[in-house]
Amino acid sequence: MSSVQATTAPAVDAAERIGPSALPEVVMRREATLRNWAVHSLLQCKRLLLVWARDPATTIQTLVYPALTLLMFRIVLGDSITAFTGQPSIYGQVALLTLVAAMSGAVVSALGFKVEKAAGLLGRFWTMPIHRAAGLTGRLLAEGVRVLITTLCVIGVGMLLGFRFQQGPVAAIALIGIPVLFGLAFAILVTALATITEGVMLVNVIGVINTLLMFFNTGFVPAFAYPSWLRATIENQPMSCAIDAIRGLSYGGPVAEPMLKTLVWSLGIVAVCAYPAIRGYRRAAETGA
Repeated sequence: MSSVQATTAPAVDAAERIGPSALPEVVMRREATLRNWAVHSLLQCKRLLLVWARDPATTIQTLVYPALTLLMFRIVLGDSITAFTGQPSIYGQVALLTLVAAMSGAVVSALGFKVEKAAGLLGRFWTMPIHRAAGLTGRLLAEGVRVLITTLCVIGVGMLLGFRFQQGPVAAIALIGIPVLFGLAFAILVTALATITEGVMLVNVIGVINTLLMFFNTGFVPAFAYPSWLRATIENQPMSCAIDAIRGLSYGGPVAEPMLKTLVWSLGIVAVCAYPAIRGYRRAAETGA
């Protein structure tokens, strides 16, 4: 008995000398803070950009496909459209392809969202000490970066084919911002659809929307070239408004009205689809459904 006391006594004395103040203090941090939201959103954005950069299909869809399509349009239709309208066709085609690339990339991103949900990755993020909104906002940030890169790529190819910023640097910056704004609004729409539809159905629905918007707009020919009963619809559909604003900021022409219409369309899409996207993303993360 005495030997046990002799053995444990130094340890007890040492603990008393150390005291509770020497133990590491555990700091409880709340993940639901603005700082954590910003940091976690940037981390999610970086993660998605790395995933997309390492995926050849995404790279082709984001960079190669728009550039080749622009080149094809210029070779096949460029001279005919220029002769018919009296304006260089490249300005409408660059505007059209920046928007088409933004929309097509959003579909690829939505399919990636489906894969992450099926694999349980969204659920694992939901159980970790990560800000609840960071997953969705990080995805939208990554979408914005992707659309910006795609827009710059399309404009770069367009400049090789004759596209120029004729209205000055301020107009050029505003021009680049239009596809980003349009792409983010469309990404929110696609995210909302991705939470309520299956993968094949999602592709079919977005494919129909893309096809209608792509071929019935003012990117190929002005609105007066369409039948009179269709002209008002062509002039006021979202892609035509954005294309007219981009053309005005680069080649010249009306800017204020098409820019205002683009803002109304983009903000309207966000207002209608933001809540379904948030609710669907949360449901997918919590239940995997």
